Amino acid sequence: MQNTNQVIKACQRGNQKAQMQIYDSYCDAMFNVACRYLKNEDDAKDAMQEGFLKAFLNIETYKTTATFGAWLKRIIINQCIDALKKRQFKAESLETENLQITDDDDWQFESTIIKQDILKAIDTLPEKYRLVITLYLIEGYDHEEISNILNIEKRTSRTQLRRAKLQVRELLNTAYYETGH
Repeated sequence: MQNTNQVIKACQRGNQKAQMQIYDSYCDAMFNVACRYLKNEDDAKDAMQEGFLKAFLNIETYKTTATFGAWLKRIIINQCIDALKKRQFKAESLETENLQITDDDDWQFESTIIKQDILKAIDTLPEKYRLVITLYLIEGYDHEEISNILNIEKRTSRTQLRRAKLQVRELLNTAYYETGH
């Protein structure tokens, strides 16, 4: 395969073969990202496809200051968040594997609790908390980036992250004691 920058330049010239190379190189990783947010493979696939389409239509805006994968990942995440917002809007009109756990009091768990248990607990959170905690802990974004992605205040991002962490801790500690570990 050609150097990624050469392939990207070919994409910028509208070369469909280069676009397929990029798609083939990144589709599995971007599908996994989309699945973390949408929890449904069909929705994730749709968001990923739309994200790639947006990326190719706007590829001239790509700057080499970031890796192409990071640029594309942000587009995919934004596409997923848009899909979630549409889903939430529809619901309202009818009536978040690299955990970066810090040493704060919100993350005090029993030593037998494993990463998979934490991820399962995160999946059960209300959407607004799940999005913030996923962007922060799994994707590695800071509060300023999260506030830009979700179009919320930095203060709101911090508050929602804290509440998410507390709920995860409560869920895990409750499960721990119920199973008698």
